[in-house]
Amino acid sequence: MPIYAYKCESCGHAKDVLQKVSDAPLTDCPACGAQTFRKQLTAAGFQLKGSGWYVTDFRGGSGGSSAAAGAASAPAAAAAESTPAASDSTSSSSSAATPCGGSCACH
Repeated sequence: MPIYAYKCESCGHAKDVLQKVSDAPLTDCPACGAQTFRKQLTAAGFQLKGSGWYVTDFRGGSGGSSAAAGAASAPAAAAAESTPAASDSTSSSSSAATPCGGSCACH
């Protein structure tokens, strides 16, 4: 069941209410009793759970976090460059054994 945010237009009283989608919206303010209690437009919040979902999945490149993502990948790139012989032998043997050729993000 979703949580809806309501606010009274008369007194300004705000309240979050757990309601079914099929329930009628509330109209009476619990604080002042006026019939100006209105549902507010809010952003939906959700979290992907389970294996296979990562915080960085589906993050757009135009947001403010692109600089942080670039900075976070820099140490990984430096570590990969420091041991090129080990990574080359591993990637060539694993790419022959996988149907994707080792070019996907799962390797």
